[in-house]
Amino acid sequence: MPPANARGTNVPQVVDGTVTFGGFGPAMFGSDAEQVRMAWGNDLGDATPSEPGGCYYLAPQPLGGRGYDIAFMIEGDRFVRTDIRNPGYTAPGGGKVGMTRDGIERLYAGRIEAAPHKYVDGAQTLRVTDPGGGESALVFETDGGGQVTAWRIGLPPQVDYVEGCS
Repeated sequence: MPPANARGTNVPQVVDGTVTFGGFGPAMFGSDAEQVRMAWGNDLGDATPSEPGGCYYLAPQPLGGRGYDIAFMIEGDRFVRTDIRNPGYTAPGGGKVGMTRDGIERLYAGRIEAAPHKYVDGAQTLRVTDPGGGESALVFETDGGGQVTAWRIGLPPQVDYVEGCS
C-alpha cells in the first residue's frame, strides 16, 4: 500500500489510473464491500446500511474535520460509486479538484453534459460518459466561480445522486 498522505491519515496517495470508469483498482463497480476493502488495503470504517440493501459509504478512518477525501458508495450490497474531494487524485482523462471549468472542457471536449447545480447558485455539474462505451459516468461539481470542488465516478443512477446517500 502507498504511504499515508501528508495529513497523517490513512488516505494514501492514490496512484493515477487506480480510479477508473470500471471501479477502484481491482474492485470493479458491482463488486461487494469486501472487495472494496481489499482494494483499499486499509481501514474503511465499519459503516453499514440503515436497512438491508440501503446506501452507505466506506471511507478511510479516522475522518478529518473536513470529512472524507475519498469515499466508496455501496448500495444494494454493491460498489456503485467513488467520491473524491482531494486535489491529489486524478480522474480518468486528467480532471482534478481545483481545476477550472475551462480546463475540464479542454480535457473532455465534446463529451460534457453541463447542468446547473441543484443547491449552489452559479455552480454546475459537468457529466462525462465513459469513452469506452460502458455504463459508468464521471461527474465534476464546480462552485459558482467555475472551479471544481469535487468529482465522482460510478454507475447510474447513483453517480447522479447530488446528495450522496441522503
